[in-house]
Amino acid sequence: MKLDLSLYLVLDPVMCGGFDAAVQLTTKVLDTGVTMIQLRAPEWKKRDWLKLSERLLPLTREAGVPYLINDHLDIALACDADGVHLGQKDLPIAAARRLLGNDKIIGLSISKAEHLHNDDCPIADYFGIGPVYPTQTKADADPATGIAQFAAWRKQLQQPVVAIGGITPRQIPELIQHGADGIAVVSAICAAANPAEATQILARQIQEARA
Repeated sequence: MKLDLSLYLVLDPVMCGGFDAAVQLTTKVLDTGVTMIQLRAPEWKKRDWLKLSERLLPLTREAGVPYLINDHLDIALACDADGVHLGQKDLPIAAARRLLGNDKIIGLSISKAEHLHNDDCPIADYFGIGPVYPTQTKADADPATGIAQFAAWRKQLQQPVVAIGGITPRQIPELIQHGADGIAVVSAICAAANPAEATQILARQIQEARA
């Protein structure tokens, strides 16, 4: 499946309003510009992750949008997700690759300078750098990198990079200008009064920034 990081939704079903609301939101944003979805539900039990994934995967597959699981390789295997996004304390990418196979997508979070030099970097399919700006979405997030640090780290990486953390539409031009291959958001869509409209605005900003 094609890796297009342009508008990357980190789907938080609690922020969306629950199971059914997450399904409804996903249906809307797949039609309005989201190019990649990652399920992140830290407040949920794994059975609920699996149940929601089994509901969402037919939708994302029909739309041709990759569907990834945050952190939990067992859930990704159980539902045959398109890949996983791993943090620095999760299973090493080499081990995840052996279990998932070569056709799955594996992303890696980078939030500190030392993360650029670990053994996982050469074999990741893409990186998520952030938080770039201050965010309240993730309680245990590292301090914001700022745009200058983001740009410096981006230059050291060969694979595609998605920027994440506190991003609003007005910040998209500078992120694209400084090397972001895509923009990842959580609350900008999940907490929006009109998720479809919010997605359209973000997608349009990305297209205009690239132009």
